Amino acid sequence: MPIRAVLWDIDDTLFDYTGADAAGLSRQLEAEGIAERYGTPEQALALWREITDRHWARFAAGEGTFQGQRQDRVREFLGQPAMTADEADAWFDRYVEHYKAEWTAFPDGVPALDALAGGYRHGVLSNSSTVNQEPKLRRLGLRDRFEVLVCAVELGVSKPEAGAFLAACDAMGLAPADVAYVGDQPEIDARGARDAGLLAVWLDRDGGRGAGPEGVHRIAGLEHLAELLVGDTRFGARSGIR
Repeated sequence: MPIRAVLWDIDDTLFDYTGADAAGLSRQLEAEGIAERYGTPEQALALWREITDRHWARFAAGEGTFQGQRQDRVREFLGQPAMTADEADAWFDRYVEHYKAEWTAFPDGVPALDALAGGYRHGVLSNSSTVNQEPKLRRLGLRDRFEVLVCAVELGVSKPEAGAFLAACDAMGLAPADVAYVGDQPEIDARGARDAGLLAVWLDRDGGRGAGPEGVHRIAGLEHLAELLVGDTRFGARSGIR
């Protein structure tokens, strides 16, 4: 059955989340006068991302609130467990302003969307919130490219759970077999999409991350996506795949 639509991940797929996060955090630590506490910027980012991933996993499992996981991330990162909610919110808000100043899309994103515009419908499935992703997509000039924006926080289920992918397909009125999913995470994105019955495309920009899950397509850049979809096979096309 031909693929009729593409569902997209946003962060580190179309949007350079890691680059913006690294630069934004570095600017925040410099502004707060605490950069030296964390060693190099790379070490600071690694700690921040480890804490972020852990607290997000708890939230995704139904423990706590969206705002609460943000506050807990700040408390742990700063080593201030007694920090009030208002203090943690204020610190996070200052970080977000630095982070937003660094927002940029990957250069292969718009050309890929242009190449697919005539033949495929497009939507977004993100493990973030609409409050986060709607303004981001608008700032990047991408929001009008997508029919639907489905986010885990509002949905109540997150990738890699099949329910998240199926809800996004339902939002587009399509069966999973009609939809491709493109994301940068081999397990959360590619394996999750595959297990939900979508055509799974793993965007591995850096390479060298192992073989990845069976039964997914692995591409090195979005310039390879159109060729893969035109090939329209779950077990064949290998253009651009490492």
